[in-house]
Amino acid sequence: MGLKRRTGTKNPPIFSSEFFIQNHADIVSCIAMVFVIGLLFQVSAPLASVFVVMHHNVTEALEPTETVLYTYGRQDICVITFYFLIAIVMHAILQEYALDKLNRKLHLSKMKHSKFNESGQLLVFYLISLIWGGDIILRDGYLLNISKLWQDYPHNEMTFMFKFYFIVQLAYWLHCYPELYFQKVKKDEMKPRIIYTTLYLVFLSAAYVL
Repeated sequence: MGLKRRTGTKNPPIFSSEFFIQNHADIVSCIAMVFVIGLLFQVSAPLASVFVVMHHNVTEALEPTETVLYTYGRQDICVITFYFLIAIVMHAILQEYALDKLNRKLHLSKMKHSKFNESGQLLVFYLISLIWGGDIILRDGYLLNISKLWQDYPHNEMTFMFKFYFIVQLAYWLHCYPELYFQKVKKDEMKPRIIYTTLYLVFLSAAYVL
């Protein structure tokens, strides 16, 4: 089911910029579904799995209790691309069903409206990242043994959840670039957003690879 449209607005011409902006979540979700559905068929599963499944595992789980370890590689770009699409869809869902409703109740000005949307999206993402990151710290034993952070450095092997966390983080910050277009962000607001998004990507990429 597609996202709801605001009533009272004219339908823009198909293939126009406004049409793409209004329907970007539906379009992107359809593209993402192509990869998911591709996993269901034997012919397309190998190609679809390149975008959906984690790759570059360096160990195999011979027993159910064994942990599979991963490293980074070129195929991570494909996986990041898929979750980049998911991030765009989730952004639109949060905007449509939560932030827009709050905006209408609060009767915010256009300037405050933009800031509220940005802060709301980041707040939800930060909370999820904090809880998820804390869970990984507990699971991998970093809390009780902080020296694991620098022992046997460089750490070229990661657990599934550790790798998945970085993939999602990179995908999220990459999706912030097209959101500047989808959300019709003003030029004077673009520069600071681009700067902090780029900084996040640089540091996360360095942490992931190093």
